[in-house]
Amino acid sequence: MEKDKVSILIVEDDMIIAANLSIQLTSLGYEVTGILPRGEEAIIHVIENRPHILLMDINLKGELSGIETAKAIQKNNNISLIYLTANSDDATFNKAKETHPKAFITKPFNKLVLQRTIALVVEQMKDEKESSKNAQHIEVLEDRIFVRHNGRMEKLLLEDILYIEADRNYCILITPKIKHILTCTLKVMEEKLPKSSFVRVHRSFIINISKLDVLADGHLEIGRNVIPIGKSHKELLLNRIRTV
Repeated sequence: MEKDKVSILIVEDDMIIAANLSIQLTSLGYEVTGILPRGEEAIIHVIENRPHILLMDINLKGELSGIETAKAIQKNNNISLIYLTANSDDATFNKAKETHPKAFITKPFNKLVLQRTIALVVEQMKDEKESSKNAQHIEVLEDRIFVRHNGRMEKLLLEDILYIEADRNYCILITPKIKHILTCTLKVMEEKLPKSSFVRVHRSFIINISKLDVLADGHLEIGRNVIPIGKSHKELLLNRIRTV
């Protein structure tokens, strides 16, 4: 991914800071697709322009905060997120973490910090793109999954899978006897597995709902393994349990 092909949307309600950012990014060779002060405008802009990176002020003054805007955009777009923030308190940081940003840039910042942060994020994007090219081929049938191993496709029954854990661009399939490491993302696995049996309960975990042993407030247990439950996934899990 070449620098001159990387496009960035700036969402910042201080127009002096936003204009300065745009000048610096342009001088570094990046394309700025827009400068917007409101989250509502950013959501529409991303749909229409598909920027690679979202440079987002964490405390926008409009109806939507930077975090709320990022969540809305991420529902339908896979976009790299960098937060701009003058507020470094733990509560804000923990809320922002839920949107999985690539980086934080603390205000006030200088051109060198901006340059290095963007460069690191672009490298991460290149690595992720390369990993997706090399993603493992997976075939899912009604009751089994076939994964390529040692040059051949091997069978794994879906009923034997306890849960699946994300590890960066890999997935770890946990069964009672063995762990299978697959070179694909959790999102890919979520799309391929039948939703009647497998439920996303956390950004890093998908479970086989028939294997659920214990459900507590903030976690669940499968085969004595403790798995966290994400707040945004809990209601879906409870609804699924009621229908099982």
